[in-house]
Amino acid sequence: MVVAVAALTLSSTFAQSVSFGPKVGVNFASLNGDDADDLDLMGRTSLHFGAAVNIGVSELFAVQPEVVYSAQGFTIEEDGVEGTGKLDYIIIPVLADFTVAEGFSLQGGPQIGINITDEFEVEGETETLDAESTDIGVALGAQYRSPLGLFVQARYTVGLSNVAGDEDDVDLKNGVFGVSAGWFF
Repeated sequence: MVVAVAALTLSSTFAQSVSFGPKVGVNFASLNGDDADDLDLMGRTSLHFGAAVNIGVSELFAVQPEVVYSAQGFTIEEDGVEGTGKLDYIIIPVLADFTVAEGFSLQGGPQIGINITDEFEVEGETETLDAESTDIGVALGAQYRSPLGLFVQARYTVGLSNVAGDEDDVDLKNGVFGVSAGWFF
């Protein structure tokens, strides 16, 4: 009985509120790194969708883990032929959420991405890119949350790990700017 009362007291102290909900948005992805400029890579515009949980720790601070499908990659054009590199991930960011004004917060934290699509497509032909199976990054952004639960996010994720796979002499990292909308329940 004492343990149950202590657990309820601690949970109400540390979790001021918990809300969760779906999100969907658009990615403007590219590859950065020492070798990205040499390859003349362009970005890939695609989508992301998933779910977020906002766990209020205090009035001004929350932790916001998410699970999101994120279509990323690049495009490249050579001799008038365009190819698309598809590097799609299941990403799991864990963000610190600092409220700076009513409904408005700044967010940042680490994320891990698990590669689920690893292909290069040119004129209907597809081949494997042999990219790394995981991607580590840091996400920074802002979120506005209306009193009704609607939220809008803008975030940039800087890749920290090389996605070039077995290519030890190639330095390529993900860079993704994303804009999302969703609903917290």
